[in-house]
Amino acid sequence: MDSVPRLTSVLTLLLSGFWHLGFTATNYNCDDPLASLLSPMAFSSSSDLTGTHSPAQLNWRVGTGGWSPADSNAQQWLQMDLGNRVEITAVATQGRYGSSDWVTSYSLMFSDTGRNWKQYKQEDGIWTFAGNMNADSVVHHKLLHSVRARFIRFVPLEWNPSGKIGMRVEVYGCSYKSDVADFDGRSSLLYRFSQKLMSTLKDVISLKFKSMQGDGVLFHGEGQRGDHITLELLKGRLALHLNLDDSKARLSSSPPSATLGSLLDDQHWHSVLIERVGKQVNFTVDKHTQHFRTKGATDALDIDYELSFGGIPVPGKPGTFLKKNFHGCIENLYYNGVNIIDLAKRRKHQIYTGNVTFSCSEPQIVPITFVNSSSSYLLLPGTPQIDGLSVSFQFRTWNEDGVLLSTELSEGSGTLLLSLEGGILRLLIQKMTERVTEILSGSNLNDGLWHAVSISARRNRITLTLDNDAASPAQDTTRVQIYSGSSYYFGGCPDNLTDSQCFNPIKAFQGCMRLIFIDNQPKDLISVQQGSLGNFSDLHIDLCSIKDRCLPNYCEHGGSCSQSWSTFYCNCSDTGYTGATCHNSIYEQSCEVYRHQGNTAGFFYIDSDGSGPLAPLRVYCNITEDKIWTLVQHNNTELTRVRGSSPEKPDTTTLDYGGSMDQLEAMIDGSEHCEQEMAYHCRRSRLLNTPDGAPFIWWVGRSSERHPYWGDAPPGVQQCACGLDESCLDIPHFCNCDTDKDGWTNDTGFLSFKDHLPVTQIVITATNRSNSEAAWRIGPLRCYGDRHFWNAVSFYTEASYLHFPTFHAEFSADISFFFKTTALSGVFLENLGIKDFIRLELSSSSEITFAIDVGNGPIELIVQSPSILNDNQWHYVRAERNLKETSLQVDNLPRSSRENTEEGHFRLQLNSQLFVGGTSSRQKGFLGCIRSLHMNGQKLDLEERAKVTSGVRPGCPGHCSSYGSICHNGGKCVEKHSGYLCDCTNSPYEGPFCKKEVSAVFEAGTSVTYMLQEPYPVTKNFSLSSSAIYTDTMPSKENIALSFVTGRAPSLLLFVNSSSQDFLAVVLCKNGSLQVRYQLSKEDTHVFTIDVENFANRRMHHLKINREGRELTIQVDQQLRISYNFSPEAELRTARSLTLGKVTESLGLDSEVAKANTMGFLGCLSSVQYNNIAPLKAALRHSTTAPVTVQGTLVESSCGSMVDSDVNAVTTVHSSSDPFGKVDEREPLTNAVRSDSAVIGGVIAVVIFVIFCSIGIMSRFLYQHKQSHRTSQMKEKEYPDNLDSSFRNEIDLQNTVSECKREYFI
Repeated sequence: MDSVPRLTSVLTLLLSGFWHLGFTATNYNCDDPLASLLSPMAFSSSSDLTGTHSPAQLNWRVGTGGWSPADSNAQQWLQMDLGNRVEITAVATQGRYGSSDWVTSYSLMFSDTGRNWKQYKQEDGIWTFAGNMNADSVVHHKLLHSVRARFIRFVPLEWNPSGKIGMRVEVYGCSYKSDVADFDGRSSLLYRFSQKLMSTLKDVISLKFKSMQGDGVLFHGEGQRGDHITLELLKGRLALHLNLDDSKARLSSSPPSATLGSLLDDQHWHSVLIERVGKQVNFTVDKHTQHFRTKGATDALDIDYELSFGGIPVPGKPGTFLKKNFHGCIENLYYNGVNIIDLAKRRKHQIYTGNVTFSCSEPQIVPITFVNSSSSYLLLPGTPQIDGLSVSFQFRTWNEDGVLLSTELSEGSGTLLLSLEGGILRLLIQKMTERVTEILSGSNLNDGLWHAVSISARRNRITLTLDNDAASPAQDTTRVQIYSGSSYYFGGCPDNLTDSQCFNPIKAFQGCMRLIFIDNQPKDLISVQQGSLGNFSDLHIDLCSIKDRCLPNYCEHGGSCSQSWSTFYCNCSDTGYTGATCHNSIYEQSCEVYRHQGNTAGFFYIDSDGSGPLAPLRVYCNITEDKIWTLVQHNNTELTRVRGSSPEKPDTTTLDYGGSMDQLEAMIDGSEHCEQEMAYHCRRSRLLNTPDGAPFIWWVGRSSERHPYWGDAPPGVQQCACGLDESCLDIPHFCNCDTDKDGWTNDTGFLSFKDHLPVTQIVITATNRSNSEAAWRIGPLRCYGDRHFWNAVSFYTEASYLHFPTFHAEFSADISFFFKTTALSGVFLENLGIKDFIRLELSSSSEITFAIDVGNGPIELIVQSPSILNDNQWHYVRAERNLKETSLQVDNLPRSSRENTEEGHFRLQLNSQLFVGGTSSRQKGFLGCIRSLHMNGQKLDLEERAKVTSGVRPGCPGHCSSYGSICHNGGKCVEKHSGYLCDCTNSPYEGPFCKKEVSAVFEAGTSVTYMLQEPYPVTKNFSLSSSAIYTDTMPSKENIALSFVTGRAPSLLLFVNSSSQDFLAVVLCKNGSLQVRYQLSKEDTHVFTIDVENFANRRMHHLKINREGRELTIQVDQQLRISYNFSPEAELRTARSLTLGKVTESLGLDSEVAKANTMGFLGCLSSVQYNNIAPLKAALRHSTTAPVTVQGTLVESSCGSMVDSDVNAVTTVHSSSDPFGKVDEREPLTNAVRSDSAVIGGVIAVVIFVIFCSIGIMSRFLYQHKQSHRTSQMKEKEYPDNLDSSFRNEIDLQNTVSECKREYFI
C-alpha cells in the first residue's frame, strides 16, 4: 500500500486539530452587546400597550420606558431581529422604566427566519430564566450553551402580580461566520482525491445540517476492496455505516454501525462529529455520543477516487443516485481538516458542484403544537355548501389516540371525524338516516414522524390518502355524498359546542401540525396567532415542541423505552431489573443475603453491584450451618488429559465462567475468602521445574498475568503445597511432579490470593517426552462471607459522623441500609449542593423522612410506622429517586411514592461531602447503628472509615435480638461479628436454620440406644463453646417428639427405660393403632391407644408427648390432643436409656411390648427428640462421641421423600457441597494407562454378574412360590378399608403377635 497518501492524511488530520483550536479561540471573548444599536423597527411583539413597536433596549427611558403588551397573559412575547445570524452567549433583563411592571420568569426562543421557532433548552428541558424583582435592577444570565440565530424571542411566564408585563432587554454575543451549501434533493458535491486511493488510519468529519425531510444521504465514500463510509438520514435519525473489511459488504445489505439522534427533520441546525482512530469510532450528534468498534481486517479506511456529499451518484449515469438525496442545508463541512464548502465556493478543481447553491433557502412553513390533551383546539373556517370537500395537513405525535379533525358537513350530510386510534388513522362519516362510513389506514402513526393526510370528496366518492410523499398504501375509496362544512376543528373541541358541531369521542390531539389546506387553500396560521383568522386554545403557534423522551434512553440496564407526548415508559421484561426506570435489581447481592432471607442451597443469580452497571451472575449458593459458599463453575470441569505439549507447542486452555471479568471481580472483592482448587496429575511431566528451573506450567489470573506458583503456595513463591511443609517425594524439589517419576503422582492445593483469582487460563508445556503425560483439573471458584452485608458502625455521640466523597447520581439515586436505635430522632445521611440536597432521617420514634431537591423545590416523603422504630431492632430503609418518581420504603410497610415532573430541573447536582450519621452542622446526629449502606449499587465501607473517626465504633452487636427467630426447632442463635448463625446442636434438625430433618430408615432388627446417665460433649466445626447432647433428665418433665413413616405393624417405635420394671413405650399395634404405654411398676400401667386411623399407611405422622410433673399431653398429627393427670401416688423415675427400634437387651418387657419388639421398627424415623437430646441425630452425626449404640442397619434417608413409596426399601441419600460433581482424581487415567487390564477385568466382571443374576432370579422365584402357598392356606381376616392387600400380607407374616390390650381409647 502506498505510504504517501497515508502520511498526507495523518498530517491533514493534525492540521484539522489546529484549525479547531483556532476556531474556538476566535469566539473566546464573545460577549458584545447586540441589541443596543438596533433600530426600533428591529423590535416586534405579540401586542404593544402603545399600539406601535416600542424600543426595549436595556436602560431605555424614553417614551414608555420599555415594552408592555396590551394584555398581560401567557400568549405575549417580545422579539428582536439581530440582522444576521450571530452567536448569542448571554441575555439581560429589566422592568419597564418608572413603573411596577416587570417579569419574574421567562423563556427564550430562537429562529433563523422569524418562523419555526426553537425553545432554549438546558438539562434536556425547556429552561426557565429567573427575571426581575423590581423595575430598574438588571438580571444577567450566561447561557450554558451558546446559540446561533438571527431572531430571539423573550416569552414572559410570570410577572409582578401587582403590575403588568414589562421588559427592557439586552443580548450579548458576537458575529458568526460560516460556509453554507443548499441541496435541493437532486444535487451533490464530489470531492475528488489527488490520487486514486485515499487510505487513512484516522478520520475527523464534522458538519451541521438542517432539513425538513426525514431521509437522505449526507455523504458517502467507498473503495473497490469493500471499505465504505456513509452518513444518511433515516426516518429523522442519523445512521452511520462504516466498514473497514474486505468482505465486499454493500451499503444496501449491511445494518448501520450506529444510529443516533431523533426528530432531525425539524428544520433546525444539528451538529455531527465523527472521529475514528483505527477501529475505534466516536459518533456524536448534537450532544449525544456513541462509542463503537467497527468491523474490519485492518485499521485503514481505503476510499477510491472521491467522496460524495448530498447523495450517492451512480458511476456513468449523471443525475442518477443510488439512494434518496439529502434535501436541506449543510454548514461548515470539514473532512480531515479540509473545508469542503469553501473549496466548492472557490470552484477549486478538487470539487465537482452539481446544482448546489451557497445560501440556505428557508421554506416559510409555520408549525403549530397542540399542548393540552383536554383543551387544545384550532378552529379554521371553510367554504360552506361546496359540493365536495378537500382538507390536507401533516401531523406528528407520540400519542396513540387523539382527534385530528372534526366538522359538521353542510346540507345535512352528517359529521366528519378524523382521528388517531391505537396508532391507526380512522375516518368516520356519520349521518342520522344512513349507515356509518368508515375508512382505516396506516399503523404505528404515533412514531413521532411527519405523516401527510389528505381527505378529498368529489362526485360521490371520498378518498383518504396517507403519506403520499412516501410509500403509502393503496388509497381507500368509498361512495358517499357530502358537502363542505363552514367550521373545521383541528385537534379537539371547545367546551361549549354540541356533538353535532364538533364531535370528540376520545381525548384531544397532542402533537404538531403544519401545511393545513382547506378547499385547496393554505391557511395562514400567523393570522390565527394575531387573532384575525379562526380561533384556538392552548396552542404553540410557529413552533413544533415535540420532544423525544427516549433520547437519551433513561431506561436502565437494557430496558426498552416507549413514550407518549408527556412522558416515557420503561419495559423491564427479561432485564433482571424492575422499577419505573429498570433501576432496581430483582436479585440479591450475595448468597449471604439469600441465606438471610431463609433460602437454602440452590442456584441463584447474584447482582454484586445492585443497581449498578454490572449484570447479574448465575452462581450456586451452598448454604451450610457455618459458612455460605458461593460457587461459580467454568466450562472445563472434567479431568483433562494432556500429551505432546512442548514450549514450542504449548497446550493452552481458556476457562469461561459464564460472566464478565468485572462481574467475577466484584463478587470476589465483596467476599471474605475465595479459593480455587488446582490439581495436576503427572507421569514424567514436570510442573514448576523446581528448585531452580523455569516453570513448565503456569496459569493466568484476572489481570492476564502469568503465575508460576501452585495451590496452597503464596504468590511469588514458586512452590507447591508439599514444598511448603517439606513433604514432597524428593526433598530437593518443591513439587511432587518435579521429581519426574515414571509412576503417577500429583500436586493438589487451593489458590486463595483473591487479587489473582479467578484462574482464566492454564498453559502446559511438559508432556512431549516418551511415556510423558498429565491430567489437570481446576475446580470452581468458591467464595464465602459478605464483606458488606454485615458491615456496621455504632454512633455514640450526636456530634459524630462519617464523611465520604460526594454522592454522584444525576438521574437515578437509590439509598438502602439497616439501622437500629433507641433514640427519638436523628439524621441518617445528608449530602448538599448549591441548591440541591438529599437527606434521610428518623424524624420521630415511628417516622422516617426522605427529603430531596433537584432544583424544582424540596420534596418530602414520610413513612409512618404503626409500631415504634427505636426499639433497638434492625429496620430496613430504601429511598429512591429517578426521573419518573421518588419513593421511600421502610421494612415491609406500604411504600410511599410521588410522581416527578418531567419538565424543569431533573439532574441531582451535589457538591459537598456525604455525611453519614450526622450533618455538616453537627446537629441532629444519629445515635445507634447503621449497616449495609448501599448507594446506587456502591457499597460504603463504614467499618474502615469508623476506625479513624472519633465518636464512631466499627461493628454493632445484637444481631440475634432481631434475627433470632430465624433459628427453628430449638436451634440457638449465636452472635458473630459479621452476622449470626444457628447452633442446631440440641435440635433434632440441622441445616443453616435448623429446619432440615434428620431421618433414617430402620430395617428389621435395627436398634439405636442412647444412654442418658452421663453427659458427653460434642464440639461443632465452628468456634463455639462445647455443647452436650443431653438434657436435664430429672423426672419433673419429659418432652418427646418424633415423626415416622411405615407400612408394617406391629412395631416398636420408642422405648425409654427407667429401671428394670419402669418404662415408657410407643407401640404401633397390629391393627395400625398407636399406643403410648407408661409402666410405672408391675402393678401400675397406663396405656393410651389412638385408633382414629391406621397409622401404618405409609404416610408421615407426627407424635408429641409432653409431661410437666404429673400432667401428660399427647398430640398426634397437629390435630388430636389427649390430656391426662397421673395420680399423686404414681412414682416417676429418672430415665436411664432410650431405644429407637428393637430393644436388644433383656429388660423385662411386658408381653404386649415384647410382641411389638419381635421385629422392632421397619420404616423411617425422623426428627426424634427427648427433652433437649436428639438421639437419632447423635447416632448419624456423632456416633463416636455421643453415648449412643447402633445395632443392625441404619441408613440415612428422607422420610418426606418416602411417603407413598416402598418404605421398606432402603435408599441412601448423598449430599455434596459441590453441585457440579467431582471426579475421583486419585488415579485419573487408570483406564488409559491400564487399558488391557481393564478389558480383561471387564470380561470377568460381566461373567460373574450374569451368574449372580441367574442365582438371584431362581431364588426369588422359589421364595415367591413358597409365600404364595403359605398365604393361600391362611384364614381371611378383617382389616380397615384403607389397608391395602400388600400390607395385609406383611402383617399376616407376623402371626405370633396378638392384638394389643387397650386401657384408654381415643
